[in-house]
Amino acid sequence: MNKYLSKWAEDLSVEIGELEEGVLNAPQHLLGMHTDSGSGVQIFIAYRPCAWTMWLLDEKGQQVCEMERVGIDGMFGAVIEKKKDFLKKYSFRVKYGDDDIIDFYDPYSFAKTITDFDCYIFGEGNHYKIYEKLGAHRETIDGVTGTRFAVWAPQARCVSVVGEFNMWDGRLHKMMLHGESGIFELFIPDAWEGASYKYEITAQDGEKLFKTDPYGNYAELRPGNASRITSLDGYEWQDGEYQKKFNKNVADKRDREPMNIYEVHLASWKKRIEDDDNGNYSYRELAHMLGDYVVEMGYTHIELMGIAEYPFDGSWGYQVGCYYAPTSRYGTPKDFMYFVDEMHKRGIQVILDWVPAHFPKDEHCLGNFDGQALYEHPDRRRGEHPDWGTYIFDYGRKEVRNFLVANALFWVEKFHIDGLRVDAVASMLYLDYGKQDGQWLPNKDGGNEHYEAVEFLQQLNDIMEKEHPGAYIIAEESTAWPGVTASIKENGLGFSYKWNMGWMNDFLEYMKLDPYFKQFHHEQLCFSIDYYLSEKYILVLSHDEVVHGKCSLWNKMPGLEGDKYAALRAAYGFMYGHPGKKLLFMGQEFAQKREWAEYRSLDWFLLDEDIRHRQMQDYIKALNQLYKEYDAFYYNDFDVMGFEWMDCERPQTSTIAFVRRGKTAKNQMMFILNFTPVAHTKYTVKVPCGGTFTEILNSDEERFGGQGRINSDPIRAKKTKFTDKNGKTQDGYEIELYLAPLAAIILKYDYK
Repeated sequence: MNKYLSKWAEDLSVEIGELEEGVLNAPQHLLGMHTDSGSGVQIFIAYRPCAWTMWLLDEKGQQVCEMERVGIDGMFGAVIEKKKDFLKKYSFRVKYGDDDIIDFYDPYSFAKTITDFDCYIFGEGNHYKIYEKLGAHRETIDGVTGTRFAVWAPQARCVSVVGEFNMWDGRLHKMMLHGESGIFELFIPDAWEGASYKYEITAQDGEKLFKTDPYGNYAELRPGNASRITSLDGYEWQDGEYQKKFNKNVADKRDREPMNIYEVHLASWKKRIEDDDNGNYSYRELAHMLGDYVVEMGYTHIELMGIAEYPFDGSWGYQVGCYYAPTSRYGTPKDFMYFVDEMHKRGIQVILDWVPAHFPKDEHCLGNFDGQALYEHPDRRRGEHPDWGTYIFDYGRKEVRNFLVANALFWVEKFHIDGLRVDAVASMLYLDYGKQDGQWLPNKDGGNEHYEAVEFLQQLNDIMEKEHPGAYIIAEESTAWPGVTASIKENGLGFSYKWNMGWMNDFLEYMKLDPYFKQFHHEQLCFSIDYYLSEKYILVLSHDEVVHGKCSLWNKMPGLEGDKYAALRAAYGFMYGHPGKKLLFMGQEFAQKREWAEYRSLDWFLLDEDIRHRQMQDYIKALNQLYKEYDAFYYNDFDVMGFEWMDCERPQTSTIAFVRRGKTAKNQMMFILNFTPVAHTKYTVKVPCGGTFTEILNSDEERFGGQGRINSDPIRAKKTKFTDKNGKTQDGYEIELYLAPLAAIILKYDYK
């Protein structure tokens, strides 16, 4: 053996032993090209188990010399003693058999690109573009194209990249550790676009773990669970003008604009093949099909359930496996870019459901990532949801918060997402959420408030507002936690909007009642107005209310079939009139009868089988058109002047009336609703002013499936006197009209 190689092997015997054991975390100290400080010679070391022979090649790919076996089986070395012959660029040739000869560039000849500063600000939790450093990224370095891999695994003994490009052999591509940061990195020239890969992580106890890339941008189609190499660069966005407008759409302006959301589960909106395990339409197909439908129906936004990659279909995307990868169920990441682009071309904003509350326990996912709790809290009382069977993020760990905040920014920056709806916020805010005594750990003050989660949510909302003022973040928060949409300066959480779960629960419980019993629950119908200004609310009739035995909205309505359709139209009329932005789950716009299931398509056949479903669809379309046409529906959603009761004190008839005011005195709206199957031929109700009131929509119109009992002529308000709450008599106005059974009436008037 060459004397220099012999000395090299002796000096690095510890590292060679670690390589042989499979626990080497600094392979760059042993492998690659080195200039010996004592002799000044150039030493090349490669490790290829099972190789017969290896050669050192120059920058032109010509053989320089055959390499010697050194140290352990599979390790080869070569020495160049004369400086004039030194190589600046080199590669290796390896022979595994007579017909199995491969040339490859040495991964350890490429310097690390993640800097100490990157590691520092990630460790501080403030590296908001960390997804450009960690994960798998296609790069070309000195004319060599490959993939740079980087992963955070601070408690690992060593980490290898394994994949199709190295026969899943963890001995070949040991990653290089950055000091004490816990970040491992390696550039692999042979790792091609589309190749599947994982990280082989050796835990402190020697156990081998095979993990999906936490920052990977693409994954195998289930049931596979490996990551796939992909590049997010190169897609030519067509939404430049849209983005300019969107980025100026700051909170005050956005609050004054229409927001009418169509909530969608892509797999079950429509199926290509109903009984096929992956009979889904692609992102590109759905971009046109769904985009055109949303425009035709008059919605302004869509909200997508479960886009970040997830293992189990039945989780609907709420148990995420790969936070930085759009699910491959419908295509590639660039296919999803196309989907968003097409929505923007149509003027439709895209909201993604986002799940920072918990993640699944599947072995390939984030749980016990490097052999110990890393992304989850190490104490089971803080780190697990016993009811859900999932892990809870450790919000007190800065790198974990960085992972999540950067992920929210990632969807906005890389995929042009307009907004995020944060799932299960209540489960994050309360340490005892869904837990029994002994299953949770109080905070430092002995309470159940999760201080670290609060800090995380405030950081998330603060950074999003600073980095992307046009983007918005919506909270699904089901409790009375104060200040969810209040500013962080006011000690609020800083969300843009909050789902009004209280209204949804109260209203649906009210609507399910037999008409006779509604009179005893009138407050349940009206109560939401008492607090509608406490937060910036979105009224939701979401997927959660039409699944798991809860039945469809149509089936929640009491009575015979005809009454069910009429009651549902009245319910929608109230929802559109009530202050707050709007969300309706797919299928409910045409009165889907069966409750929703993620494995089958919506029942579009109902539109052809029964005209009443098409009439319901037309009714929602008409409401959507009015909603966008008249700003009284939305302009003052969060302003006290936007709403006033005209009548909420007739529980015996289960009727209510109120007005909605827009930006000007013109084209204001009055809503009158009847929630019983009893007609009122001469319904008299107070109005806010004199003048003419014109019926612009009646849910009993024949075109919507009603019986045509409408008020076709303009209605003149009459002067009257009424007694206020203090017993004083005041002058006022009233109108008289026909109020059909189970009906919603919308009147237009100008305030005088």
